[in-house]
Amino acid sequence: MGVVEKIKEIEEEMARTQKNKATEYHLGLLKAKLARYRQQLLEPTTKSGPAGTGFDVQKSGDARVALIGFPSVGKSTLLSKLTHTQSEAAAYEFTTLTAIPGVLEYKGARIQLLDLPGIVEGASQGRGRGRQVVSTAKTADVILIMLDATKSDEQRRLLEYELDAVGIRLNKNKPDVVFKKRTTGGITFNCTVKLTKTDEKTIRTILAGYKLHNCDVMIREDITTDEFIDVLIGNRKYIPCLYVYNKIDSISLEQVDKIARSPQSLVISCEMGLNLDYLVDRIWEELRMVKIYTKKRGVHPDLDDPVCLRKGSSIETVCNSIHRSLAPNFRYALVWGKSSKFSPHAQKVSLAHAVQDEDVVSIFTK
Repeated sequence: MGVVEKIKEIEEEMARTQKNKATEYHLGLLKAKLARYRQQLLEPTTKSGPAGTGFDVQKSGDARVALIGFPSVGKSTLLSKLTHTQSEAAAYEFTTLTAIPGVLEYKGARIQLLDLPGIVEGASQGRGRGRQVVSTAKTADVILIMLDATKSDEQRRLLEYELDAVGIRLNKNKPDVVFKKRTTGGITFNCTVKLTKTDEKTIRTILAGYKLHNCDVMIREDITTDEFIDVLIGNRKYIPCLYVYNKIDSISLEQVDKIARSPQSLVISCEMGLNLDYLVDRIWEELRMVKIYTKKRGVHPDLDDPVCLRKGSSIETVCNSIHRSLAPNFRYALVWGKSSKFSPHAQKVSLAHAVQDEDVVSIFTK
């Protein structure tokens, strides 16, 4: 029996099993097995057969945004509208057959927008080059799920399922769980909160299923069984996501209003150019980036070419993004802006100082 058949068999058994206190240990074991088989499907242990060809797209710019959706929902049209890249668009499905990158320039930042081929149901198991598409999506900082507003919500559920199956967790935070393997000493289990969605017995059963008999487990939030399995596997990606509904010019105003009020959802029309500016603003918000301006001694700050970094970045990150020789030879830096204690005056800071949006930084070296 192949891995795909085993996965199907476990999913059928889980669907048949009633969810209650008596069956939660059995379901926990099934979930652990399912996660393990899906892992084998994504990263085969054997090296037989020719090497697969992926989408070799170099990461460029300050951030990467991936466009994912079923065929003919308007991904290529959106890429052409937002960037200066022409992605072939036509009235038939599967027009785009490889990943096409474009660059969106916004507030001085260069954001790489990646138009991925349309995926089909069963993509996580390799159908229609789906595995390459979702693997490329793992490298993105934000995922835009493109949906057809004229079709049912089933398309959204299917896409979420395919991304979940390959270890992409949309709009979720990493569980606050510390897990460390040891060579001896058995299992040490500590919990700082009351667990309502799982219990210690289920967690110990899952650890036994993964042949982990010596480890430390510290749980600091009320997690589910699935979230604990994610921590054990350790290769899950937690990526913010926006649901972009295209073709709103073909539906009623009441439907547009209902969709627009859903969390993390936007309504646009690529054909008529409706709401595209708001989409770009929301992408920038989800990226959670800050702009830092640099200043040479005795010169006005350079406001045309900012350094774009993640929120919570330090002066050390600023140094490394300018040139790798700055941090080893660093003496001190002067910072003007929100992060300065003495704003509007400068503050003398070290490498560990956290910068904020629109700070002006002057770096002094040895």
